Amino acid sequence: MMTRLKALRQAIRTNKHAGENTLVQQLLERTQLNAGDLQAIENQAVSFVESTRQMADKQPLLDAFLQEYGLSNEEGIALMCLAEALLRVPDAQTRDELIADKIAPGKWFAHVGKAGSVFVNASTWGLMLTGRVISLGEHYNDGSSGWLGKLTHKVGEPVIRKAMVQAMRIMGSEFVLGETIEQAVSRGKSSFGAEQMYSFDMLGEGARTAADAAGYFEAYKSAIKTTGALKAGDSVFNRSGVSIKLSALHPRYEVAKADAVQKELGVILAELAELAAEYNVKMSIDAEEADRLDLSLDLFEAVARNPKLTGWQGLGLVVQAYGKRALGVIEWLGALAEDTNGKFMVRLVKGAYWDTEIKHAQEQGLKDFPVFTRKASTDVSYMLCAEALLARQKHLFCQFATHNAHTVAAILHMAKGDYSRIEFQRLHGMGTLVYDVASKSKTAK
Repeated sequence: MMTRLKALRQAIRTNKHAGENTLVQQLLERTQLNAGDLQAIENQAVSFVESTRQMADKQPLLDAFLQEYGLSNEEGIALMCLAEALLRVPDAQTRDELIADKIAPGKWFAHVGKAGSVFVNASTWGLMLTGRVISLGEHYNDGSSGWLGKLTHKVGEPVIRKAMVQAMRIMGSEFVLGETIEQAVSRGKSSFGAEQMYSFDMLGEGARTAADAAGYFEAYKSAIKTTGALKAGDSVFNRSGVSIKLSALHPRYEVAKADAVQKELGVILAELAELAAEYNVKMSIDAEEADRLDLSLDLFEAVARNPKLTGWQGLGLVVQAYGKRALGVIEWLGALAEDTNGKFMVRLVKGAYWDTEIKHAQEQGLKDFPVFTRKASTDVSYMLCAEALLARQKHLFCQFATHNAHTVAAILHMAKGDYSRIEFQRLHGMGTLVYDVASKSKTAK
């Protein structure tokens, strides 16, 4: 078995920059789905989408906002940039400059009255007026005759700043369950009931100093203990969990420091895993950038072979389907679980660092990328990875993170009616209606 594990790891390393067209063709040749399966999946997905459109009045705020202002238009990109950065800007002047930079150029009038949400339409009017107030000040900035424009701009700046900050807080509350683990648990209970399961992730992780790493270590320990106190189910598969980001636990989580990382971070990760086992909660090691995958797999294997964790089945790994090595990682995880006589959680996601991966590969002058460049290729990879997970349910507990109606329909179809050993996950504030519809469908029963 050790020879097989080494061979699988070498294949993972070799395929880091595999050709996309060749790899996609290989994936397509491996699928077990036939034309009839694909048609059934498409029909179910269409049914899900049509049903959600009939429930527009129940659409979450964030879904409604993203439907009008997605990443397919400049205004949506501007708003996402503001949502990500504005609340972290410390001074008023820089906030005003950021708002002006993102809002003034926008063609907000094109979105007036287009959304199905009254709140989104009202927000569009506010953004349009904000852009005009900012533009007035810029237009008359170099002339003494435009005193009215300059006055409007000057008086309006503090009001606009406060309104935008509040708007970003409202938007943030739609997809952030709480600022602390205690707040998240409390809000989750009141919103979804005590039986709802969660996978708690911390936002903004990434240690730059040893002090940062120590702070995150304590925060993770606190999160594990708080999650363990929920006691939602007797089995670890029916309980909430915590995601651990390795780059938050070591300030130099990089290949150049591999030996130090394995030694120092290995001890820290083992302590967290032992604590999670004590509280019988899930602990997933989150995905990192492609260059760190080998480090993550080494650390994962070390924890998996820890004799103190024998019998605990809550250790998990997040696998990004947009990575060209995703299927290989799942095959390796299955072999490792078999070799250790254990069972691992595997959360399958589409991916989170696409822009970074593309830019990094370009900077290095590489001939290809470690991730797929087309969404269709990522979707194919996700489907094949899902098939691989479902085929290894003896050793891998399947966790599917998606907001895509077609993907949900495909997994339900491939599960063939046995949903007891799989788990769907969604981000807070997103995909609510899709899962409401899917859970009520005949297929999901």
